[in-house]
Amino acid sequence: MIINNLITNKMETTKKLIVVGVLALLTSCASVAKFPVSRITPAAEITAKKKQDKNNNFVINVIANYLASAERLDPPKSNYIVWIVTENNGTKNIGQLTNKNGKKSFLKTSTPFNIKEIFITAEEQGNISYPSGSEISRTIFNK
Repeated sequence: MIINNLITNKMETTKKLIVVGVLALLTSCASVAKFPVSRITPAAEITAKKKQDKNNNFVINVIANYLASAERLDPPKSNYIVWIVTENNGTKNIGQLTNKNGKKSFLKTSTPFNIKEIFITAEEQGNISYPSGSEISRTIFNK
């Protein structure tokens, strides 16, 4: 009888751990969006990840491989700005892509807004409120 109780308790504990593990995996999954090929910077391979953190903010991670320097565009620009389109708050500037080396540019930031679309423009200034430069590429988050 004692052995049966021990086995039953171990099985229940194992089931609970499995359920907790599956829930943790499901809630930690990020939504990934791949940008289409840009006509302005066709070599660029750009992806964005959106993940909700424990404070219910959305962590955005944009990585652009082989993105030409903004100064090499025609006409030349100073930087690339990443924009989001939110459910209720319109279009927001979430920051500039940082070029670590000639091959990789990135931006990691967080926002309280749920993002539906994300796009990149080439701009003269980084602290602008509305996009005015050439749009490099745009994609939609499915989740």
